[in-house]
Amino acid sequence: MGVQTRVLIMVGMLISLTSVVYATAGTATFYTAPYVPSSCYGYQDNGVMIAAASDVLWNNRAACGQRYSIKCTGPTNAGVPKPCTGKSVVVKIVDYCPPGCRGTIDLSQEAFKVIANLDAGKINIDYNRV
Repeated sequence: MGVQTRVLIMVGMLISLTSVVYATAGTATFYTAPYVPSSCYGYQDNGVMIAAASDVLWNNRAACGQRYSIKCTGPTNAGVPKPCTGKSVVVKIVDYCPPGCRGTIDLSQEAFKVIANLDAGKINIDYNRV
């Protein structure tokens, strides 16, 4: 087997063993029930692992139905020094968080509680579309 073939095989093996996940940094807040009506689905119940998208993601309703994996990366203020649980959550975008929204993603209270202490109110996050 030639050197070039061996190099190509090794490169192929390395590529197949690594997965690249790009996360985007942002912030998250939370809102409380009732979760209907929503901008995307009206009075349809979509459960509680849901979120509202700010203008960063909304894209004229294109965000409706998209799912995002979200993980808390730290506090946005010194009031809650360790708000993160270490877990991540997957949410479905069902609503719009209008201009003035305090976060990139406004999570349902239940989704926020999976990844952070509710007392934090607003947290830094990494998120990516799944």
